[in-house]
Amino acid sequence: MVTVDASRCSYCGGCVSICPVDAIHLAETRLRISEACIECGLCVPACPVGALSEAQEAAPAPGAGRIGGRYDLIVVGAGPAGSTAAWTAAQLGLSVLLVEKRQEIGSPVRCAEGVAREALAEFLEPDPAWISARIDRAQIVASAGGRVVQRWQGAGGLGYVLERRVFDRALAEQAALAGAQVHPKTTVTGLLHETGKVTGVLAEWQGQRHEVEAGIVIAADGVESRVGNWAGLDTQLPLEDTMTCAQYLLAGIDWDPACLGFWIDDSIAPGGYAWIFPKGAGRANVGLGIQADLGDRTALGYLDRFVEAEPSLSRGSPVTLVVGNAPVALPCRRLVSDGLMLVGDAARQVDPLTGGGIINGMVAGRLAAQVAADSLTVKDTSAQGLQAYPREAERIIGRQLARSYRLRQRFPPHERASRQFVRLFAVAAAGK
Repeated sequence: MVTVDASRCSYCGGCVSICPVDAIHLAETRLRISEACIECGLCVPACPVGALSEAQEAAPAPGAGRIGGRYDLIVVGAGPAGSTAAWTAAQLGLSVLLVEKRQEIGSPVRCAEGVAREALAEFLEPDPAWISARIDRAQIVASAGGRVVQRWQGAGGLGYVLERRVFDRALAEQAALAGAQVHPKTTVTGLLHETGKVTGVLAEWQGQRHEVEAGIVIAADGVESRVGNWAGLDTQLPLEDTMTCAQYLLAGIDWDPACLGFWIDDSIAPGGYAWIFPKGAGRANVGLGIQADLGDRTALGYLDRFVEAEPSLSRGSPVTLVVGNAPVALPCRRLVSDGLMLVGDAARQVDPLTGGGIINGMVAGRLAAQVAADSLTVKDTSAQGLQAYPREAERIIGRQLARSYRLRQRFPPHERASRQFVRLFAVAAAGK
């Protein structure tokens, strides 16, 4: 029977049309071969990446490949935090490898995609290619017991709703242009250690296993981070500090294309909120997040009910669906170990009140890269030698994150329709 090497398969579906017995099926992110396979082998030469074979073969031996050798810095994860770290480090003259487990950087998008213009401009000039909408106002509807308690509207300031697929790729391109080597569809499966210190990564690329050495590793592998845990850092999230989220891109809706919308209502999104982030006339990201230990249905179930109940949304059609979890915890207690730093969602550097994390991740990525360059210069990559990173991260973003966490604890879900909470939430949301 024909087998699939999942580490190589790019899910293009070309082999499906070749099979004469309908034995190959392409799901969203996996290829399945059923028992109907007659082992004719026609699909094998049709695969552009060599992921199909007619018989099980021994796993390929470790090899150097194109990603072998040694780097000053390896960054795991090419989201905004990781790509900014790689970009900054390459600009500072380090040899950098940026790896991303997905074959397309920026996809799938698990984000409402909103940022404040002023915060973004500290990193790069806005580009129309990755801006879907310009935002200059917002409204918040707060309800309790099925009754609207207050409506808040505000204007002023400028923000953007991004096209994250394009934005994330643009950041990775900046890293490459600065000299970093970028490798998509490369999965880090472990860390290299020497006398307890991280000295590189174990990676799978094109069906081969590689040992890649580095002076420092930056873990930017998202909310699902494993790399930090492998280095002895506690990255586990309690349920009450986790938001489960679902979002549609709805087309054909009636909504102000320059206005953000937020709904704070324990019956709509227990422990969280619902949102509308416009992406041009008639289109918007419409989603919600619920506290993982609350609610009587899934986040997607709550979202469907919210859309159906809103006349301005119910006429629309979903053209994409994304789901995922957002950390709404305090940042990890330890952000560094010997030879490794944790940044972005992996470090829980997400605002606990709003779930916004793009700019925080970029700030942390830049800081980590700067500290990496300094530490490599003085040849001290121990946890103690990397302490400038958590210290500066706490000063620049940590205090605000701690404040948001305290506010979230201070106002339990059933008390968030209050005027005071809505005002505080509006201030926090303006920084997304």
